[in-house]
Amino acid sequence: MIRVLFICHGNICRSPMAEFVLKDMVEKRNIADRFHIESAATSREEIGNPVHTGTRNKLAQYGISTSGKYARQVTKKDYKEYDYLLVMDDRNVTNIKKITGEDKDKKIYKLLEFAGSKRDIADPWYTGNFDVTYDDIVEGCEAFLKHIEKSE
Repeated sequence: MIRVLFICHGNICRSPMAEFVLKDMVEKRNIADRFHIESAATSREEIGNPVHTGTRNKLAQYGISTSGKYARQVTKKDYKEYDYLLVMDDRNVTNIKKITGEDKDKKIYKLLEFAGSKRDIADPWYTGNFDVTYDDIVEGCEAFLKHIEKSE
C-alpha cells in the first residue's frame, strides 16, 4: 500500500483538491486498492472546516466529490505512517518540518517536483484562481503516478 498525504496551509483548498484528484486518477486506472490518500494542514486555522467552496465547485465540474472531508492538522505520527508527504509550496516544506522534524527518510516533496518543476502551487485562497491551481495539481499528480510506476 502506497500511503500519500497531501499538505497545504489550511487543508481546505489545495491539499484536499490534490487528495481527491489523485483518488479519482487511481480509481479510473483501477489501482485505487494500492493507495491510501489523505490530506492535512500545517496550520490550525481551518481545523474542522469543510473544503472551500471554490475547490468543491472546481472538482464538481469533473464529477469529483469532497463529501465528508474536514480540515485536520498534520501530526508527527503522520511522518511515520505515510510514504509520501506532498506539499504545495516552500512555506509548507518549512512548516511541515517544524511539526515532523527533519526529513531523514526523504518523504517530503513539493508536488510539482515530480513534474520537474520547482514552482509552488498558487494558493487560490489568495489568488481566487482555482483553475490554475487545478491544472498544476493535475500536472503534479500525473507526474507523481508516473514516478510510482517507474519505481515499481
